Amino acid sequence: MTAPAYQQMIFVNLPVNDLDASKKFFTELGYTINPQFSDENATSVVISDTIVAMLLTKPFYATFTKKEIADATKTSEALIALSAESRDKVDELVDRALALGATPSGETQDMGFMYGRAFDDLDGHTWEIIWMDPTAVEG
Repeated sequence: MTAPAYQQMIFVNLPVNDLDASKKFFTELGYTINPQFSDENATSVVISDTIVAMLLTKPFYATFTKKEIADATKTSEALIALSAESRDKVDELVDRALALGATPSGETQDMGFMYGRAFDDLDGHTWEIIWMDPTAVEG
């Protein structure tokens, strides 16, 4: 029997103003918290088996960089794009985020074979949720 192939992971580290509010926001979106990597300074939000969002209090985040921490409500520091399994799932997740206090970001993108919407979370970080027709990827 061969060992399973290594799967590269991504850990997106984001500074947040209110760790408890951000934790509540992401759990109410349907994501889980990994308590092993969470404490009063950070919360580990499990997006998938290979994607984790690390929400860090600003003072803790500052220990990892000498750069000024961007105010994501005024400056775009990154666009975080996540795939969804269908157009309906894009709408479900974005609509739920908006109901939880997120704000819309940009216009709905509908190219037929690809569909996406975006929101800014409670701290202004932009999350793009996209669906792409699998047959378009194949051919």
